[in-house]
Amino acid sequence: MKEKLVYGLLYLISLLPFWCLYLLSDFLFFLIYYVIGYRKKVVFDNLRKSFPEKSEAEIKDIAYKFYRYFPDLLVESVKMASISKDEVIKRIELINPEEVYQYTEQGKGVIGVTSHYGNWELGIHRISIMMDVPELIIYKPLNNKTFNEVHNTIRTRFGATMVPMKQILRHIIKLKNEPHISMFVADQTPTYQDSDYFMEFLNQEALVYTGTERIARLTKFPVVFCEIRRKKKRGYYSCRFTTLVENPDDFPEHEITHIHNRFTEQVIREEPQYWLWSHRRWKRKRRN
Repeated sequence: MKEKLVYGLLYLISLLPFWCLYLLSDFLFFLIYYVIGYRKKVVFDNLRKSFPEKSEAEIKDIAYKFYRYFPDLLVESVKMASISKDEVIKRIELINPEEVYQYTEQGKGVIGVTSHYGNWELGIHRISIMMDVPELIIYKPLNNKTFNEVHNTIRTRFGATMVPMKQILRHIIKLKNEPHISMFVADQTPTYQDSDYFMEFLNQEALVYTGTERIARLTKFPVVFCEIRRKKKRGYYSCRFTTLVENPDDFPEHEITHIHNRFTEQVIREEPQYWLWSHRRWKRKRRN
């Protein structure tokens, strides 16, 4: 019952035109940045440690731009509940879908990797529309079951299948002989039970998921990064695919994990305001 009520409310809000949603976003920005100060300590701490070479004025500028973009991300994600296919296609330009098609047309599966950058949520819809093969979205379930259910209902509108991290192997084995794409958001924070591998990420030691690499090695599928960048016009994005690893067997252990994390770093450094700086990415420390 809770799920239906929350979904119904979000759906009604999503029916508002974009211009109206952006007025709401402007209000949310004022509330989040000036009144509540949502996770400001986390954001500034993350930025200062990630970019020690930047001045305090530069850090403040990135933080301000992040907070200016963050509510846009929120309202655009709500819009996903009712947005049409045509509008999704209009909002996210596919620069080079052939980078993925070259593998699926050979009957191969693809290990897709993305990050909390740009509008990765709307990207789920765009890839679902782009592909005529199964799309698995690998996700970390939220602690709040109501919002978890609502988010997944919205994300799967155009045919994507939501797969909890701990069930991914079972689903990929079912599809091993047919073309498909499995999308991993690889910059999430794992628990100690999920990973014990640390590497430097944005000048800080971070516990990282190695699941993308493990699945790539097991399946021999190529690893392709999905890079969603915001355009100058509000609410519009581009999506570029880059093959990071074509033959997983060619790389030593942990190298694939380093490759996709380094690529993520590169994307973030170019326009840092569009990464999710309010995320407590470095909260896990090495155990003694």
